[in-house]
Amino acid sequence: MTKGPRPIEVLLVEDDPGDILLTVEAFEHNKVNNSLHVVNDGEQAMAFLRREGDYADAPRPDLVLLDLNLPRKDGREVLHDVKNDGDLRRIPVVVLTTSEADEDILRSYDLHANAYVTKPVDFDRFISVVRKIDDFFVSVVKLPR
Repeated sequence: MTKGPRPIEVLLVEDDPGDILLTVEAFEHNKVNNSLHVVNDGEQAMAFLRREGDYADAPRPDLVLLDLNLPRKDGREVLHDVKNDGDLRRIPVVVLTTSEADEDILRSYDLHANAYVTKPVDFDRFISVVRKIDDFFVSVVKLPR
């Protein structure tokens, strides 16, 4: 009996309820067995990642899907903090945002994002993008434990 890829813990950092719903539906549609956790701003993201306050019992994410335009602490600041924290820097961060601006793409990679993906507005394409991210990070990439 062969084992399939282990389910992974995914942290979605997103403030748009519509994009959250699309991502949840994409995970369900793709029959992704991964656990999806959602926080709505950059401060909550850092508390979740550092297991502080309400997130003291949070699992350590294997992957972060990060929007750039967030309240309280934007995605660029979160990316900077994650990649400069010795305990968090190995967690892959995929920037998943509506921005196609060259400066956002360059800045994200300068801050050591593992990938930059522009969110499609079409539901079917959005599902396809989430499926590809999932396939890559679950089936292809070896994630640190």
